[in-house]
Amino acid sequence: QVQLVESGGGSVQAGGSLRLSCAASGYFAMRYCMAWFRQAPGKEREGVARMDIRDSSAYYVDSVKGRFTISPNNAKNTLYLQMNSLKPEDTGMYYCAADSWCTNGTPVESEFGYWGQGTQVAVSS
Repeated sequence: QVQLVESGGGSVQAGGSLRLSCAASGYFAMRYCMAWFRQAPGKEREGVARMDIRDSSAYYVDSVKGRFTISPNNAKNTLYLQMNSLKPEDTGMYYCAADSWCTNGTPVESEFGYWGQGTQVAVSS
């Protein structure tokens, strides 16, 4: 069993930055495929970024490309999401997800078996 705990959310003004953390624990804590999802109020959860931990290859959806950076700290079993130039449309609950294999393209919920509880991000204009 793998446990994922997110932290680092908060309220910022547009243009600001936040760094989210996802601490992994349990059997083989950092899975090969780690991802960040978000869910805005009234909307479905969407994949934001993924990383294959084996080679640190990353994928970002177009809406965050150039602003968000996903990175691992394998020694600390922690995954980060650095979010810069935040926009009001980035507001939502952010979730960390993990599983054993990465596919290509936008992260999809059904690919991931392990989820954290989420951390809230609010961006005001």
